[in-house]
Amino acid sequence: MPADTDAQATSSHMMKTTKRGRPFLKDTLDLFATLIVSLELTPHKQFFRTFPNSFSTDEAAQNLASLKFSQSNRGPDPREPSRVVTTTTTTTFSMTRDMAKAMSQHFMDARLIENAADPSSTLFKDRGVYVLTPKGLHVLERFISKNGINSDHLQQVFVSQPICIKLLHLERRSADDEIIVTQSVITALFRRFVGRSPNFPSATPSPDPFQRYNERSKGVALMEVTERAQPLLGKGQQVHKYCFAAVTALEWLCDFTSVVGREEAAEMAAQFVRFGLITLVSDKRKNNDSAIIFTVRGSAPGGNSPVSQHGEFRCTAKAIYKITEEGRRLAHWDNPKQIGSHDSPNASSATLTERSSMDKSAVDHNEKKGGDAKIHRRISMAEKMNASYDAADKKNNQKESNAERLRYILEEPGLRSLFREFLRSNFCEENLSFWLDVEDFKRKFNITSSAVAVAPAAPRPASKTTPGQAAMERHHESLINTAFVIYNTYLAPSSQCELNIDHGLRNELSKYLEDVVTSLTGKAFQGRVEPEQANAFNATQLQTMIRLYERIQTHVFRLMATDSVPRFIKIPKFLAMRNWVEDFDPTDDDVRLLTSAPSQPPGLGSSEETGGAYITISQQGSERAQGQTTPAISTPNAPSAPASS
Repeated sequence: MPADTDAQATSSHMMKTTKRGRPFLKDTLDLFATLIVSLELTPHKQFFRTFPNSFSTDEAAQNLASLKFSQSNRGPDPREPSRVVTTTTTTTFSMTRDMAKAMSQHFMDARLIENAADPSSTLFKDRGVYVLTPKGLHVLERFISKNGINSDHLQQVFVSQPICIKLLHLERRSADDEIIVTQSVITALFRRFVGRSPNFPSATPSPDPFQRYNERSKGVALMEVTERAQPLLGKGQQVHKYCFAAVTALEWLCDFTSVVGREEAAEMAAQFVRFGLITLVSDKRKNNDSAIIFTVRGSAPGGNSPVSQHGEFRCTAKAIYKITEEGRRLAHWDNPKQIGSHDSPNASSATLTERSSMDKSAVDHNEKKGGDAKIHRRISMAEKMNASYDAADKKNNQKESNAERLRYILEEPGLRSLFREFLRSNFCEENLSFWLDVEDFKRKFNITSSAVAVAPAAPRPASKTTPGQAAMERHHESLINTAFVIYNTYLAPSSQCELNIDHGLRNELSKYLEDVVTSLTGKAFQGRVEPEQANAFNATQLQTMIRLYERIQTHVFRLMATDSVPRFIKIPKFLAMRNWVEDFDPTDDDVRLLTSAPSQPPGLGSSEETGGAYITISQQGSERAQGQTTPAISTPNAPSAPASS
């Protein structure tokens, strides 16, 4: 039961649940990520095996018993806009052990965690050891970025386990949290489900778990099924192509989309049947075996449409389905180059909204385009990054074109990783590092969060410090530390990665720090900021530092756009890298036909919620995948460097 707490008031409410008895998806994801941030993921032993980066049932239950999530937001003081005020809210989740276990079962159903010793197990056990799934890591990464959380203690998990790179989210009704099913949404979900080409697994699976997961992410695993001849019934031998097991389909939908549990996955699969995209081949269960069959209903357009009024999906171990001719047509397997051209009646919906897990501004920008209901041809990455893209442009547009390329490089994790490698080989990697560090600092200045589990303790003497105030102080100390790590790393005289910036800019920053440090501590500024000096800074002074950092950011951006980008896109091996990104690009038309986010919050307008979907992209996952599948970049005049994230 969460309770929103501040210094003045406390309110409490029960978590909203659906008719199925599960919490709403957003609450489930937020509580899951809050729990993981509060845990210390350490090695645990079970059945004579050790599982790294794991947690036990007892640890999860203990933390969920009293879990505090504190969030600090900074903004201008309404009475004095030049001042920055900080507002901190602390939310406390409290539940019994049984309730904590039930909540953890929801995490398992949503495929956020799994049993370390037995990944096929679907039950959260009383004495178990659990690890994060690739989907769980994706959700956690997005939560950390969105809420400005210090995640140093979780970095080992991100670098050592597979991460779901692209997660497809299906939008839900605000009243009951049910997926809003439309023909365009089912079309997009199906394209993601079957992939850009048939995914027939190798006869000898790779021993590398990262490679196995990457292959599985391309689409549901397919096979050929041969039916024996039945002379008595006048049937000859039949070979069915593009088949898959029903259970495999449910697992894939749970792992790579936002569906919650096998029931919801079965409903989506039943919609595939209803829309004529898949059909049952066989179900060879014995007569006394139970069968769970999910049936969905809806309107049918009539005529020659493959859409019917109802569809059913059999959730049995022996059920086999196959992709129909209509499904193959919709997947564009036979004519991949025609993707994005005229399609089925659902082509009246809008373009897919894409969201990087690390880029909030991109989210806001895309959501503002909710009223646009046209499918427009997106300029492909290959065109945008091609050295000849602006050959016909006038010279005064050249700088703008390079700036556009650089923005795309900074937004796309795989490209950014390769660009970093290129800059390192040219001894100017500090430009990109500074730009990214300041972006992260600005996000955390706007919003900073933390999660801790508070163990029950004996009553303490009355204290004037509330949990929210204590969290606010921790957040402020963390921000001060980040601000001066940036200064001492990139801008202080003779610093480790000193930037080559305009002399006037450097002097202006040094003069400001000299004035503040001298006024706060009475000591002269020596060119570097010591921890005891930094601790005296307030939020308004930090904001002034951010503005100075932003001016240096602009200078560094212009330098990279005019000097580094033109050389980067002409490297001989760039073509291979560019083709890889074009093949990976999550905005490709395999999931193109989706409705945009509503232009106004649900419930405020007379029109009903129309639904839609969007993809989120894991920065760490895509950077790592890119590094494993593309050759290293080298320049004629400098030695090549190993890839880095």
